[in-house]
Amino acid sequence: MATAAAAGVGELQKELICPICLDFFDDPVILKCGHNFCRGCILMHWEENGDDDIGYHCPECRQVFGKISFTTNYLVKNLVDKLDGLEFLKSGKPAAPVKPTKLDGKCDKHGEELKLYCHTDSKPICVVCRESRAHRHHDVAPLPEVIDDMKRTRRLSQGELRLKLIKLTWQKSLCERVKSTDEAAKADTKRKKQDLKRKIENDIGALVQFLLDEKEDILASLEAEEVATVAMIDENLKDVSKEMAAVDKAITDIQNHLSGKSTFEAISQTIASPFQVSSPLQATNCPPNWEEFNGPLQLIMWKKMMHVLHTVPANLALDMDTAHPGLQVGDFDTKVEEGQARSLEPDLPQRFTRFLGVLATAQFSSGQHYWEVDVRDKGVWYLGVTTEYSNRKGYVNLSPSAGYWSLCLQDRLYANEEDARLSLADYWNSPRVGVYLDYERGRVSFYDAVAMKHVYTFEAYPTSPSSPSSAPGRTTRGADCSSATTTDPPAPPSPSPSPSFPPVPQRPEKAFAASGFKQGSTLCSKLVWIGADY
Repeated sequence: MATAAAAGVGELQKELICPICLDFFDDPVILKCGHNFCRGCILMHWEENGDDDIGYHCPECRQVFGKISFTTNYLVKNLVDKLDGLEFLKSGKPAAPVKPTKLDGKCDKHGEELKLYCHTDSKPICVVCRESRAHRHHDVAPLPEVIDDMKRTRRLSQGELRLKLIKLTWQKSLCERVKSTDEAAKADTKRKKQDLKRKIENDIGALVQFLLDEKEDILASLEAEEVATVAMIDENLKDVSKEMAAVDKAITDIQNHLSGKSTFEAISQTIASPFQVSSPLQATNCPPNWEEFNGPLQLIMWKKMMHVLHTVPANLALDMDTAHPGLQVGDFDTKVEEGQARSLEPDLPQRFTRFLGVLATAQFSSGQHYWEVDVRDKGVWYLGVTTEYSNRKGYVNLSPSAGYWSLCLQDRLYANEEDARLSLADYWNSPRVGVYLDYERGRVSFYDAVAMKHVYTFEAYPTSPSSPSSAPGRTTRGADCSSATTTDPPAPPSPSPSPSFPPVPQRPEKAFAASGFKQGSTLCSKLVWIGADY
C-alpha cells in the first residue's frame, strides 16, 4: 500500500511541476491552450521570445496568441498549497514523525516530554516548565503547531524567494536588453555623426576650395592687369627720360653760348644745326580695366557656385492631367487657381476628383531634389510629395501610408502624419517653403526657404517614383486662397550677406528659432516653384 501511494504521489508530483523552472508551481496560471505555468515563468518567457508583431506562443504546444492572456488556475494552486506541506511530496515517502530537538525528547530539568514551545525564550519546554515561575507569563504554544508554522513559513519564504529570483532574472534580462539597445544606439549615433561630419566637411570643403580657387584666380588676374598697365607706363617713362636728356643737353649748350663760354666755331655749329624737338609727348592713356573687380563679386561667386553645387534650376510645370476639374491652370502651366468646374475634362486615373490638388510634371525616383514654393498671401495650402500610385479619387487620406508626405496651413501649420495631424506652429509668415526630397536617406524635409531653417522631416520615405504636389486650398476665414502660380526662379540675393544654399537637414526641435513663425503675422498670393536637382 505504501509503495502504491508513493507511486501515486510521484505522478501527482510531476503534474504539479512547471515545465519552465522545473519546480512546483508558484502562482500557477493556465493558458487558452490548457497548459499551466508559473505566472513569473511564462511572463519572463514571453518577454524574451514574443512581442505584438510575432505573437506569444505556448512553450509546450507552440500555439500562438495575439496578446498576453492567461487566468489563474486556482485548482492547481490549491493542490500545491495542500500537498506541498506533506514531507512525502518531496521525498516520495510518508513523512516521519517530527522529532524534538533532543533524541529522547525529555526535559532536562523535569524529565517530561517536550510538548510545548516558549516563544519568549525560543526553546521547547514541558508542561511542568509551563507552570513554573520561569515560563508562567511567557508566550507558549504546542510544539507540533510551532513546528508546522515554521515549516509553513519556510515553504512560503522559499516560494517568495523563487518568485523574487524569477522577477530579478526577468529584470536582469530587461536591463541587458536595454543596455544592448542603448549601446547599439550609442555606436550608431557615433557612426552617423562621423558620416555627417565627413559629409559636412566634403560639402563645405568643396565650397571653401571653390572660393579659394576663385580668389587665387581673381587675384592673379588683378596682378596681371597691374603688370600690363605698369609695363606700358614704364615704356612711356623711358621715352620721356630720353627726351628730357636731349632737351637738357640742348639747354645747357645754349646757356654756354649765351654766357660767352663757347668758341665761335661751337656757336656757329649750334646755330647751323638747330635742335629738333620730337612730337609732343603724352602721358600713358591706358588705365587698367578695374571694372571686372569692381562688380558684385559675391553675386558672381554665388552664381558660379551653383555649378559646384551641381544645381540645375528649372521651372516645375503643373500637370493638367492630374488637376482637379475645379482648378484652372494657365500661364504655360505655371499658374493654378480655383475656378468654375470643367465638366468636359476626362476622368483620368491620375486626376483628383474631390481634393483640390495638382501635381507637377516632374517625377523623381532616385537622387536628391530640392524645390521651393512661394506661398505669398495664401491662407490655406497643402505642399509636399506624393507617389505615382497614390489615390486621387474621392476622399484623399494625406498620410504617409497612403503615399502623401505633406504640410498644410489652415488655422495652424500642420504636418500630416500617419495617425493624426501634428501641430507645428500657430502662424506661418515666410513667403517661400522649401521641399527637400532625399531618396538615399529616405526623407522628405520642409524648410523656411528664406531663412533656410528646418521645419519638419518625414522619414522612411518609399522608393517608388514620386512627384511634387500642391493644393491652393479653398477660401476660408477670409484668407485669399483662390490662386496658385508657378513662375521663374526669383533673382539671386544681393551680394551683401552670404547667400543661402540648399539645406543640410537639422533636428526638428531647432525648427522655429528664426524661421518666420510669429504671432499675428501677415500671410503672403502665389505659389512659385523653383526646382533644383543634385
